[in-house]
Parts: sequence; structure tokens; C-alpha cells
Amino acid sequence: GEAEIHCSFQAFLLNKKSKKERKMERAVEILAEKQKSTEHIRNICVLAHVDHGKTTLTDCLISHNGFINKKQAGSLRMMDFLEQEQRRGITMKSASIALQYTSSSSSLQGVPQSTLINVIDSPGHVDFCSEVSTAARLSDGALVLVDVCEGICVQTHAVLRQAWEEKLKPCLIFNKMDRLIEELKYSPLETYERLRLLLHEVNSLMSAFESEKFISQADTFLSAEDKRNNSSDNGTNEEIEELAEYLDDQLDMTDAEDVF
Repeated sequence: GEAEIHCSFQAFLLNKKSKKERKMERAVEILAEKQKSTEHIRNICVLAHVDHGKTTLTDCLISHNGFINKKQAGSLRMMDFLEQEQRRGITMKSASIALQYTSSSSSLQGVPQSTLINVIDSPGHVDFCSEVSTAARLSDGALVLVDVCEGICVQTHAVLRQAWEEKLKPCLIFNKMDRLIEELKYSPLETYERLRLLLHEVNSLMSAFESEKFISQADTFLSAEDKRNNSSDNGTNEEIEELAEYLDDQLDMTDAEDVF
């Protein structure tokens, strides 16, 4: 009798699951079901200069889905799965995790619509730029982080260009806002001016990418026209006007708007 009771108690302990475990299994089931339809799946990569907070932001997003405790976000660095990454404290390989996002604004007949988002955490160090390129090419959009204290750095410039070249929908995130107050002792007005200047700098970079593309297209077209006409001096005013109209149609010479 005692042996049977002991075995039954062990079976009870094995079958009993905590609330957290059941919640985790339910989340995995929902994600697995969502993966059957690609209509509501989006790939989003996280891009930034080294140590601007990419992995910490990813940890916060993961904790919001209940996979880790919110107190562990930032210190766990869940996406740094390699032992060397944990030891050195930097991201060396791009890593992805599927998260669920539910938006009440996109509800259909009162039922909230959820989207499966594959978040790709990418490295920020220049030595691992190939990982960043791969993540960008797989993505539909990008979260671009900027440390408000350090500002626009070398790799920030590089990832913005990468996002622009891959035609990603970028979302600019100003990170480490508390440092302006705690470390630099900025006033509210100084903080606002700092953010405004950073936003202007990022938009100027995106505008410069468009200008470079336009100049390259115009140079290519004009050199082809020169070769065909042998000399640009032989053209009449009407031909020059026709050329200007053609350039306007083909090269999209409209004024560029700010991306952010």
C-alpha cells in the first residue's frame, strides 16, 4: 500500500505543471498555429551601433510576450546564445525569435487581429557586418536604435544605408534617454533640443542617400546621351527642354520628404 501511494504521488508531481509552464506551452502553441499562414507574419530586424541597446530591447520584447521575467530583461541577453557572446558581452551572430503582437486598432468585427513578428537581433560591431546584411535582406522592416548620448555613430550610418538599400520600413528609436538626465544633467529644454538635432541628422542622412542615387542615375543617363549625340553643343533649345522633361519623368526629381 505504501509503495502504491508513493508511486501515485510521484506521478502526480510529474504531471503537475506550474502556471508559468502552462502559459509558456500555450504561447508556443499559438505561435506554431500562426506560422501556418504567412499573411500575418512579418520579419523585423534590430539595427544599431555597438552597445546602443539592441539585445536589451529584444529582451524587453521577449519579456512582454511572457517568455522571460521582466526583471531579467537586459541582464539575461537571451538572444546571445553563444558562450563567447555571453562571456564577451557582445552580439556576434544574428538570432531570431517569433513573438506575437496583437493590435486592437486592426480588429475585425471586434476581434483583435494578431501578427506573428520574427524579431532578428543583429550584431553592431563592424567585424560582423555580414550578419547585419543577411538580417536586413530577410526583413520587412527595421528598428533602428540610436543612443541619445553617443548620437549617430559609424555603424549607425552603415545600418541606415543598409536599411535604405534593402528598401526596409525603418522605425527610429531613441534609446538610453535616462542618461541625458542622470549623467549629463540635461534640462527638459536641452533634452528636447538634443532629440530634435538627432532626428534632423538622421533625416539628413536618409536624404543624402536619395541624392546620391539621383546623381548617379543622372550621370549615367547624361553620359549615355553624350555618347549618342557625340556632343552636347549640337542640341537645340527644344531638344534640351525635351531632355529636361525626360529626366523629370525618369529620375523622380520631386522634393524628398523626411523619413522619420
